[in-house]
Amino acid sequence: MSVSCPLNFEKVDANIARFNSLFVALSVLVYLYSGLVFILFFLAFDFVMRLFCNAGLSPINLLATFFKNVFGIGESYTDGGAKRLAAYFGLLFVLLLILSHYIDNYTLTLAVAGVFLSCSLLDVFFNFCIGCKIYYIIKKIYPNFMNNL
Repeated sequence: MSVSCPLNFEKVDANIARFNSLFVALSVLVYLYSGLVFILFFLAFDFVMRLFCNAGLSPINLLATFFKNVFGIGESYTDGGAKRLAAYFGLLFVLLLILSHYIDNYTLTLAVAGVFLSCSLLDVFFNFCIGCKIYYIIKKIYPNFMNNL
């Protein structure tokens, strides 16, 4: 079984997911530059919308779809379960950034942001999704992982 095979038989457009990663990374960079915590709350809201509500209504997803259409980029599908797990990791990173902001630990903020930005930018520039790789490994060990989510 190859890494690119569908593991939960739900497909998402990989190009929109890459634009999502780009906008998330840019938002984290703006937060690091400005220190405005509401940017992190916006990101948390967006991840919650994508994970637990209608992903099509998330502001970043709408923006990503708009840019994909403006640039005329075609569709490229990938496994939706893997991208969903990556979004859970993204939400975890954002919550850790909010926590580190409020405990006023700038070193922790930079460490979490560095890992988060690395993961996001690997997806943007090299189409290499760390969350997807972790998902694939977990699915090999626990085939029913995330089937009910």
